[in-house]
Formats: sequence, structure tokens, C-alpha cells
Amino acid sequence: MAVPETPVAQIETLGAKLSDAKASIAQRIIGQGEVVDLALAAMLSGGHALLMGLPGLGKTLLVDTLSTVMGLSANRVQFTPDLMPADILGSEVLETASDGSRAFRFLQGPIFCQLLMADEINRASPRTQSALLQAMQEREVTIAGEHRKLPAPFHVLATQNPIEQEGTYPLPEAQLDRFLVKIDVPYPDRATERGILIATTGMQQAVSTEVFTADDLIAAQGVVRQMPVGDSVVEMILDLVRACRPGEANAPDVVTRAVAWGPGPRAAQALMLTARARALLDGRLAPSVEDVAALARPVLGHRMALSFAARAEGAVLEQVIDEVTARVTRIEAAA
Repeated sequence: MAVPETPVAQIETLGAKLSDAKASIAQRIIGQGEVVDLALAAMLSGGHALLMGLPGLGKTLLVDTLSTVMGLSANRVQFTPDLMPADILGSEVLETASDGSRAFRFLQGPIFCQLLMADEINRASPRTQSALLQAMQEREVTIAGEHRKLPAPFHVLATQNPIEQEGTYPLPEAQLDRFLVKIDVPYPDRATERGILIATTGMQQAVSTEVFTADDLIAAQGVVRQMPVGDSVVEMILDLVRACRPGEANAPDVVTRAVAWGPGPRAAQALMLTARARALLDGRLAPSVEDVAALARPVLGHRMALSFAARAEGAVLEQVIDEVTARVTRIEAAA
């Protein structure tokens, strides 16, 4: 009879497998290590990610590579203004049998997959964007009054162009909150861009290989949730999230002056899960306060907003988050 692995052994085994997964991803994605880690952290946490970046920075390639390496069935939907909810969810059609009888048959939409790429999600109308809300939160959709479960695991990786706003619809706050993290995809540095240039203009293109299966990913998500979290990390998460809410007792002046609304409880949940996943990806057995600080921008940036007056004065949300994070970190270190 096989002896079950201890939690420490499970974490170490999973850490080694994740190293293989990152090596496989690196065959196609050159550089962008932080972007890859955040995307993997979102998937290990069982959540969704919003990729923000200019065209041509490899967002689509990253999602395609992740589906291969993690062994997930994937579909891509190009969001456009004329896209309808049924184009994503599916619809019922009336069929006539050979005996003349008629019956409705449900045709599944592209959302029935394990990894959905919502390309340029802000180009679709609010009605179509809302079709994802139930799926992202409850892992099921309701069509013609019937609840239909989505495959497990289910993840949405959406892309958005941060500069082209003509003909787009801003994502509502309720939908933004469903994304575990927002990942900013930056321009590559010179050395990375040189590597991309050499690797992608030759006769052969690099390929990635499958490292995980869907069942492996589900098991990994269970390991992440079992990772121990110290009291100092829990207090850091609570202090940071609550400090970003105007009106809270411990909110610093910069939040009171500049922030219109702050993050809700989902932000604390997201920090708890992604901090564990980040530690796992780094080969550690438990998260630290440094993990929480590093994840402040990706987790909080889309869950709060500046006031109109602060925007008029040139305030930058990321700088506000950095200032609050630094303040909370100093307080935690002194405690």
C-alpha cells in the first residue's frame, strides 16, 4: 500500500513540476518571467487573469502556450461590438427528426472549455460582457432556464488594449472584480527583444510540450489551498486591503484624498491565494509578507479607482498602491 505524500513532499513535488512547466513555456515565451509567473499563479489559485498590453507583446501566444503546457482544452473568442451572448454561451436549436417529431437540442458555445481566451474583451457590449459573469464566478451558465456546468478546471484569460479606446466599452466593476489579477504586459528590454528577433525569424519555430494535465492542475490547486500561512502574512493582507479603503480607520491620507472606492473582500482572498502560489513557484513552502507586497499592484489595481479630483491633479493609482504598501510593510516590520 502506497504511503500518501506529506504536505511538504507534495509542495516540493509540485514545485519541481512547475519548474518543468516554466521551462517548457520559456521555449516559446522569451523573457516576461513576471508575466508568466502571474498567469501561472492565477491558474494555480483557480482564478482568472486580465492581460493588459499593447498589440504584438505576446499575450495571445502566452495563452496558447499555457493551454498546451497545462494540458487544457482551449477556445478563443474575438470580442467585437456585434458579438452576442449566445455566440459565447451557445443556444438551443429546433431540430426535426426523420419521423417528423421536433425537439430542441443545445449547441455548446466556446465557453465550454477549460481555458477561454477572451481577446480584446472590452470591445464587446456590456450585455455580452455580462454573459461571462456567472461563468467566471460559479463555473456554470444558465441557458433557457437550465444550469449547465462548465468543464473543470475553468479559467478565463482575457486581453485588453490599454490605449485604443474608440469603439470599446469599459469593463464594469463587478466584472473586473472577478479577475483574480490584472497583469500588465510591458515592452521587452533590449536583450529580450534581440532573443525574440533571433528565435522567431528563422526556419524553425520553438514548441512547448505538455507538462500538466487538467487533473494535475486541479490537484495543484488543492495543494495551494493547503499551504500554511503565517499570522504575519494574514495581518499584512488585512492591513493592506483595509488601508486602501477611504473611510477606514487605518487608511492613510493619500487614500482619503485620492481614492474614490477601494477593494472588497475578494481582494483579500486573491492576495491569500496568489501569495501561496507565488511562494510555490519560487520553490518555498510558505508565503511571506514580501509576496503580499509584490502582488499588491496586480491584485488591487483593478479593484479600486481614483477620484475625479485626484485624476485631474495627475495622481497615478499604481503610485498610491505602492505608497500604501510601503507604509503597511513598515508598520508590519516594526510590530
